[in-house]
Amino acid sequence: MKIQVSPEAFSIPVRVYYEDTDAGGVVYYANYLRFFERCRTEWMRSAGYGQAELIETAGIGFVARRAACEYLKPARLDDMLTIGLEVEKLTRVRVVFRQWARRGDDLLVTGNVEIACVSMATMTPAPIPDFLHAKLEALQ
Repeated sequence: MKIQVSPEAFSIPVRVYYEDTDAGGVVYYANYLRFFERCRTEWMRSAGYGQAELIETAGIGFVARRAACEYLKPARLDDMLTIGLEVEKLTRVRVVFRQWARRGDDLLVTGNVEIACVSMATMTPAPIPDFLHAKLEALQ
């Protein structure tokens, strides 16, 4: 199965280490969510905004609201994966990322992760700042 990746998509390479695998020798299912988180964090950095910086300067943070994955094929020790993302849906306070893990052209895992922007002081919904909202729109 191939995934259609738009030019607006963002991706990072991730190598599978021993610590990422389970007793069966494949990537433990929950670790794909960790890989997806790394991809989102690296996208934020590439857009010019570290998460710690946003907490300090804007008083906001991003928290997972929902996550779902479909596991199609396994990844194994030492595989080099591409972890990618696109924005599927964007509102003023939430973003749904479509994410995937590939090994070459083989699609291994797909997922949707909904992230909410919150005030770190109150942990209540907060608007995504305009400067970041515009960068997220470019990923749609």
